[in-house]
Amino acid sequence: MPMTTDQIKVSIQRGEDRTDVFDVPAYENQTVLDVVSWIQQYADPTLSYRFACRVGMCGSCAMMVNGVPRWTCRTHMSKVCDGDTVTIGPLRNLPVIKDLAVDMDPFFDKWTAAEGVHHPSASRDDPIASIDPETPQRVTANAGIECINCAVCYAACDTVATQPDYLGPAALQRAWTLLNDSKDSARTDIIDAISGNDGCHNCHSMGSCTVYCPNELDPMSAIAGLKRETATAFFKRRGNA
Repeated sequence: MPMTTDQIKVSIQRGEDRTDVFDVPAYENQTVLDVVSWIQQYADPTLSYRFACRVGMCGSCAMMVNGVPRWTCRTHMSKVCDGDTVTIGPLRNLPVIKDLAVDMDPFFDKWTAAEGVHHPSASRDDPIASIDPETPQRVTANAGIECINCAVCYAACDTVATQPDYLGPAALQRAWTLLNDSKDSARTDIIDAISGNDGCHNCHSMGSCTVYCPNELDPMSAIAGLKRETATAFFKRRGNA
């Protein structure tokens, strides 16, 4: 709905015990990132935040807006203002460096822990194998490759909030993508990595990751696939023991 005010009252979370409130001019088609940038440029130059592309390609501007994780460059104030007020904070479930900037290291550490890196099945000297893009396995792998590591799903996940060691939806979706990639050679390693106490079986299937993904990916279904594959692998190993 259109803005009906000349000013917006913006509350910025700056640490656990501090919230600063700013009166920001309201403009048509104004985004949340526009508001944060205005505050930093005209009201408080010490405000720290992160952004890059401004066009919804990099995901680095993700923040909590009225308690919901969003890409701020693609979130218009008219969609989130409660009257003439809005609250902005750093992404949930990640350490805060300063103000609205969070430390992404734990997020990427879990990506690595889930074996979320490609494991080559051939060398650069081998011919490039042809892959049929219509095979069910390739279609499944393609479903998750548009993840850009923005951590919105990670911030939305209540399981991460209560169990900080849980690998999280982005890392597990990447594991599912690689598990379905015929050019990846580490199927057993991936299964082992995501089968542990902090892996896919800790997911409670609440679906916040899928609901809030800005790229409309479906981590919850990917995690369900991992649960099936890990269960199958478990019973196969017991049968061969």
